[in-house]
Amino acid sequence: MNGIWDWALAAYARPGVPEVCLALQDSHGQNTSLLLWAFRARQSDPEILARAADLARAWDAAALHPLRLARRALKPALPPVDDGARLALRADVQRLELAAERLLLETLEALTEMGTASPREALAAAVTAWDKPTSAEALAALADALTGPAE
Repeated sequence: MNGIWDWALAAYARPGVPEVCLALQDSHGQNTSLLLWAFRARQSDPEILARAADLARAWDAAALHPLRLARRALKPALPPVDDGARLALRADVQRLELAAERLLLETLEALTEMGTASPREALAAAVTAWDKPTSAEALAALADALTGPAE
C-alpha cells in the first residue's frame, strides 16, 4: 500500500477535491490534512481523533499557518522587490508548506491502525474533534470527491 503522502497527492488531483478542501480550510476553518488522514484511516474513535486534532492544532500554529501566511503575502508584487526573486522565494515557501503538510500527514498515519468507519463518519468525527463546525454538505462533497471513480 502506498504511503499517505502519495495517496493524498493522488486524491488532491481528483476533480473537485482541491476546491472542496480549500473551501473547508478557508471558509470553515478546517484542517484538510486532518480530514484527509481521517478519511483514509477510516477513523472515528474520539480518543484517537482528539490526539490527532491536538497534534494538528500544534503543527498548524508552529509550521503550517506561518508558512501559509508567508506564501500568501508573497503572491502580490511588492515593489521595489524584484518580481522574479519574490516569486522564487514564494516557490521555496510553498515547498516548505507542502513539506510541513507531508510531515503532519505522515505523523498522523503513524498514530494509529486503520479504523472501520465509513468515509462520511470519519470526516464527521474529525470535524467534531477539530471543534469547528462545518456544513454536512461540505463534508459530503469532500467524501464524494474522494470516493469518485479514481479510488
